[in-house]
Amino acid sequence: MANTNLKKTRIRIVLEMIKFEHSVFALPFALVGALLAARAGGNFPTGRQLIWIVAAMVGARSAAMTMNRIADVEYDRRNPRTANRALPKGELSIGFAWAFTLVASGVLVLAAWQLNPLALKLSPVALAVLFFYSYTKRFTAWSHFVLGFCLGISPAAAWIAIRGSLDWRMLILCAAVTLWVGGFDVLYACQDVEFDKTAGLYSIPKKFGIARALGIARVMHIVMVALLVWLALSFHLAWPAWAGIAVVAALLAYEHSLVKPNDLSKMNAAFFTVNGYISLLFLLFWGAATFVMRP
Repeated sequence: MANTNLKKTRIRIVLEMIKFEHSVFALPFALVGALLAARAGGNFPTGRQLIWIVAAMVGARSAAMTMNRIADVEYDRRNPRTANRALPKGELSIGFAWAFTLVASGVLVLAAWQLNPLALKLSPVALAVLFFYSYTKRFTAWSHFVLGFCLGISPAAAWIAIRGSLDWRMLILCAAVTLWVGGFDVLYACQDVEFDKTAGLYSIPKKFGIARALGIARVMHIVMVALLVWLALSFHLAWPAWAGIAVVAALLAYEHSLVKPNDLSKMNAAFFTVNGYISLLFLLFWGAATFVMRP
């Protein structure tokens, strides 16, 4: 019994380390990419394809998050906001984290192999991009865009998983997701401005100040909505897609209303709750649009 409880505790700690619940941010956009890819060919994704796409996404994100924790462990120890994470507290060892990263990376490669040859060939490139992000705050204030790109490539990856090739229109969705994630990462980084100054790390809030950073994030999200409009037009999507865009725009406006330059107390609501609704409702509305679109 004690052994079982220990395993459950270890699993809980690992899931907390990689913020497994935040998979909801990227996975819906990847699934929309898969649905658009399948419907463009007049079909729907098979159950097998969807299972392996989900496996690839979970593996990629788990590997990336663990790598980020490994790379930032010393910074996390010094930052009061992150000092309670598993690696700084010693709840998990660095060796275990490396092993977990390798296993998660293997899951991505296995899933890509099960999908098609192009997905397999590109899987090491995807891992390289994901791992590169962990070091960007050390030399550029624009690391938020790199993080956004890490999630932004998911719709294109899902399209490739379904079709074995890439349609240029997926680059619109990639750019939209990049700006969405980058924008809310700018918001989140406002909490760490003082620590970034003392630690010698870079961010948009540190470079421009919190007030201007909030404005930059707002512009990023406005452009994201414009890109979704372009994407809906390019695929000739039906009314559910347009309803989805309206919902996303409204939620983004609400998100920005929660965060003020002199009041970041509602950051968790803006970051976790609102963005979770955005991704899930986007999947709901755009998924519905693929059911009524003409091949």
